[in-house]
Amino acid sequence: MTAVSAVAKIAVLRSVVADLRAETTEIVSVLSGLRPSRWDASTPADGWTIRDQVTHLAFFDDATLLALADPASFEMQLEELLAFGDGFPDEVADRYRALPAQTCLDWLIRSRDRLLTGYLGTDPSHRIPWYGPDMGLASSATGRLMETWAHGQDIVDTVGLVRPATHRLRGIADLGVRTLGFSFQLNRRPPPAAPVRVELNGPDNDRWQWGPDDAANRVTGDALDFCLAVTQRRHLSDTNLSVVGPVATEWMSIAQAYAGAAGPGRPAGQFAVERSVR
Repeated sequence: MTAVSAVAKIAVLRSVVADLRAETTEIVSVLSGLRPSRWDASTPADGWTIRDQVTHLAFFDDATLLALADPASFEMQLEELLAFGDGFPDEVADRYRALPAQTCLDWLIRSRDRLLTGYLGTDPSHRIPWYGPDMGLASSATGRLMETWAHGQDIVDTVGLVRPATHRLRGIADLGVRTLGFSFQLNRRPPPAAPVRVELNGPDNDRWQWGPDDAANRVTGDALDFCLAVTQRRHLSDTNLSVVGPVATEWMSIAQAYAGAAGPGRPAGQFAVERSVR
């Protein structure tokens, strides 16, 4: 690794970690304001409560730390979880349903602090095992950012809040684009040969673009809508995205930015009603 590339990798990792820290602060603020009884509220994720959303984040933060510090032990934990089949996230949620709300919140805060420290204290060229291909640290941190934002979306949807879009969506949108082929593979479909052009309107009138200018397949619209779609927090029809071309249409019907089994997505019309801004 050259000195320039090493410096660049450090800068990218620090930027993603800063975004992850800010995203964490936001969702912890929401959770800290909830009465303990609200943690039992059902979220838009079928069968999951707010408590389940939080323990999911905390558990997989700990799993990431284990992958960083002791890859062999992580692989053993991975085998244990995969033995439950595609429903292993539900198995994890079920383990912690008796935990008090404050205990869950403390767990998330503690694990997230340790994870952020772990990222910054590790060589950014290091790769860690995960529930799929090995990942670099910046990719791992981006995945945790996406997960925090997505599960946070389920939480704010449950309590009737609307979060303003931020520049942190850029990393989530980029992950959504980069997992196009992954989405097809998860659904046992051959990855398409035709490219897709993605053009998104970010906060502060930013314009985010991927893919060739002349691509026949295109996805355009608001960055928030795109992130909601690729994290399967909204059905495509509940967004204002414009999707043109057979490849783009098929992709956006199965788009999935997170690891694990192919997700079922959300039903159309689930979020047709506007909510008040917090």
